[in-house]
Amino acid sequence: MGNSLTPIRRLLIANRGEIACRVIHSAQLMGITTIAVYSDADRHARHVRMADEALYIGPSPALDSYLAIDKLINAAKNSKADAVHPGYGFLSENVAFASACQQHSIIFVGPGPDAMAAMSSKSDAKAIMETAGVPLLPGYHGEDDSLTNLTAEANRIGFPVILKPALGGGGKGMKIVYQQSELAEAVLSAKREAKSAFGDDHLLLEKYLTEPRHIEVQIFADQHGHCVYLSDRDCSVQRRHQKIIEEAPAPGLSDALRQQMGEAAVQAAQAIDYVGAGTVEFLYDARQHTYFFMEMNTRLQVEHPVTEMITGQDLVQWQIRVAEGKPLPLTQSEIRHQGHAVEARLYAEDTQHGFLPASGLIHFLSEPDSEAFSVGATHTNRVRIDSGITQGDTVTTYYDPMLAKVIAWGEDRTSALHQLQSVLSRYQLGGVATNINYLQRILAHPSFIQGELSTHFIEQHQDALQAQVDSTIDVQTPDGAGCQLPRHLVLSAASLCLLQNATDQQTGWRLNQPAQHLITLYDAEMAANTFRFITDNDDRNQLCLTQCSVGSSLHARHDEQVLSPPLPLRLLAADSVQQVTDVTLEVDGKHEQIRLVFDHAAQTVLSFTEQEQYAYQLRPIFGAHESGAKDSPTAPLNGIVAEVLCQPGDKVEKDQGLIVIEAMKMEYTVRAPHQGQVLAVLAGAGDQVQHGQELVQISPATDAVD
Repeated sequence: MGNSLTPIRRLLIANRGEIACRVIHSAQLMGITTIAVYSDADRHARHVRMADEALYIGPSPALDSYLAIDKLINAAKNSKADAVHPGYGFLSENVAFASACQQHSIIFVGPGPDAMAAMSSKSDAKAIMETAGVPLLPGYHGEDDSLTNLTAEANRIGFPVILKPALGGGGKGMKIVYQQSELAEAVLSAKREAKSAFGDDHLLLEKYLTEPRHIEVQIFADQHGHCVYLSDRDCSVQRRHQKIIEEAPAPGLSDALRQQMGEAAVQAAQAIDYVGAGTVEFLYDARQHTYFFMEMNTRLQVEHPVTEMITGQDLVQWQIRVAEGKPLPLTQSEIRHQGHAVEARLYAEDTQHGFLPASGLIHFLSEPDSEAFSVGATHTNRVRIDSGITQGDTVTTYYDPMLAKVIAWGEDRTSALHQLQSVLSRYQLGGVATNINYLQRILAHPSFIQGELSTHFIEQHQDALQAQVDSTIDVQTPDGAGCQLPRHLVLSAASLCLLQNATDQQTGWRLNQPAQHLITLYDAEMAANTFRFITDNDDRNQLCLTQCSVGSSLHARHDEQVLSPPLPLRLLAADSVQQVTDVTLEVDGKHEQIRLVFDHAAQTVLSFTEQEQYAYQLRPIFGAHESGAKDSPTAPLNGIVAEVLCQPGDKVEKDQGLIVIEAMKMEYTVRAPHQGQVLAVLAGAGDQVQHGQELVQISPATDAVD
């Protein structure tokens, strides 16, 4: 920490994306000059444009830029910054970085190196908590993280177990291991991820609970010995050990338990003379009403906005004031909570295929009206969007795939959920796959609405969460049986059909939406203005739409049967501004709004309704060809090859690891689709690979392996 009562006039933000924008906003409100840093990939990023000044710090890989301590210190010195705000992630909990700032008389907006060292190592933190009498999960937190020792410790406490990097957070490097045969591969992978994300590969091991809730307490301490807690948060809904829905206060806790956990968190902070913003995280057993210390994050959390919304406090400004040596602005008795707030993290990812990170150009972005970065909720300000993106940005594979956070406040949990669902339905983003539809399904799930939460919520309800919630249109078939057609699919196809006829365009289209279904529309070898589309759930499920004249209803055939009467759809209006066309259809006598966004250069069209949004890839109806053998392992995402696990001539079993790809600080293992022999390896360690690129050639499944 800097000297007491040292004003901060120039602040360097050693981070990027949404959190850099968030810090810049609050600092500028305080009259502080903000200085951004950027890598090659972020030259035109939003945080660079928001800041008063910006400095280049190196190539795109984080190790060469946002994790390069010497470059950041030089940037701070060259810009004459009084202080550095680390945000979260990257170097926010790095003792060496905090120490380097101290050595160069630069205020580090966070705890001092000693307190950070005590808690930045999960192993050391658990030892401190054990001494303080805080309940801990069974596990091993020592120095010997060799495979031999971890195997012995895992057998001692019993499987399943979870491996965690001793440093860092955000779920990176965490591996659940259900049996001993999985441990060796998990340890190697966890160590690689930890080294890449945090610069340290030391691991700890814990017993893995099957039905816990993740509850955390926001604490704040100053240099004058004062420490308070600002309510709690539930962060149980997670995928890949990373939170996606957070809310404050945590539902279902008694006032007594809430106070007990808050006071325990304050005691933990005071035990290490903590200064600044911190979060003490607990695993909570709702059936036994017991909690276990998990870790302490010595930084601002991603989910801090929900605390700000219910308390009306700006925690970034608190951080800066504390770093200047000022006392906390409120005492414990002065802190008030009002209402309920829920946050949804918007990620660039493919929710239908293991939540793999996605990358690409954001060619369309329309955010709902909100008060960006506002802290307290009022009757006129109940929605907040913390975003690090703008239309035209490129989402790369170098960094975490989180794009923005959508936060809503209500008088109670029910109204907050309704508010969040409403704003997500109006958040429109195209060009890269996102989890927007998935978030809406979580918020609408009965168990989530009832507050039946656990860290395994996603796994427990994965079938329902993957299912489309789109309503259907009922039509009759000649045999009287009738059929139901997906409403969104029909509206999208009908809009294109009607628009094509209205503008007299005779173009054939092929629309492909990998995350949901494949649609093919074309008029080749058919009557004019006829479209045919097929869902990949059933290649026989074919629907043909034909419009005989402008303004008429659509005639349809389904599975080669003529549907009667015609589909009750009629084009009422179509308003176009550049790439955006807002279509009004009449369906069963009711008006339906749908927005189509075209990007002809990228051959894509986006389709938005209030319920869900879909991204389609347009291709010519002829000439589409898929290269590579049908069963050849391909890259599931853009990334860099971290390790090659096979060689030509190797005999491999089904699901055996072949190539490890690193993207957005996570690892993904490409596995053999069947038993066979490796014929060729088409990528090497360090190679950049693209989604769908063939990586390994394996003998066909029918070939015997001697």
